[in-house]
Amino acid sequence: MKKIIINLFLIICVVKLSNTNYTFAQTSKKLIHEGNQKYEQKKFGDAEIDYKKSINTKENEFIGNYNLGNAYYQQGKFDEAKQQYETASGLKSVNKENLSKTYHNLGNTLLKNKKFEESVQAFKQSLKLNPKDNDTRYNLAYAQSMLQQQQQQQKQDGDKNQDKKNQQKENKNQEQQKEQEQKQEQNKEEQAKKESQPRKDKISKEDAEKILQALNNDEKKTQKKLNVKEGTKIQIEKEW
Repeated sequence: MKKIIINLFLIICVVKLSNTNYTFAQTSKKLIHEGNQKYEQKKFGDAEIDYKKSINTKENEFIGNYNLGNAYYQQGKFDEAKQQYETASGLKSVNKENLSKTYHNLGNTLLKNKKFEESVQAFKQSLKLNPKDNDTRYNLAYAQSMLQQQQQQQKQDGDKNQDKKNQQKENKNQEQQKEQEQKQEQNKEEQAKKESQPRKDKISKEDAEKILQALNNDEKKTQKKLNVKEGTKIQIEKEW
């Protein structure tokens, strides 16, 4: 039974296998049958439970895993659906036709998760097993188109990011240049301030010694005068 969902001109075929041509153990057969009924009633969560119980019986594992993948898919649990389809496709008991359907549904699941490159590969794998499946062929074309758009968008985003980095680099260079100019202006102001202050003349060592010698000579002359004054006697007349 094919479930065809049209979304943005995309035909998504979720194929639920019939019980025909399979020999089931009674418990597994009953659980899968009940799960299928609930699935048809769109009670996907209840169907999920029955399919899980079916898998636990270790009977008809492909049908259980495949249908569980469908139940997950219908609930929007695309990561879980992907895992179940991959499990189903890895079982030795699966035939070529059912394996093609599994890859088809896997491709749809990957489309939902916007993993377009992986989706393209899954649809190609499905077509290898069943080249006459037009639904898969259409979905492959759609996935390739979405992949191309994604790659173009990534390129545009990359270009925008590069432009942003270049602009940030240019802004940084401008800031550094502005800081350098401010620093140079500050240095000029400090230099001008220093030049406007009175300069203190420096004297050589020789001139300093001459000044010191002159001071010493002056001091000697002063001392000599004092000695002369101290040596002068004043005669005091004695009163009788």
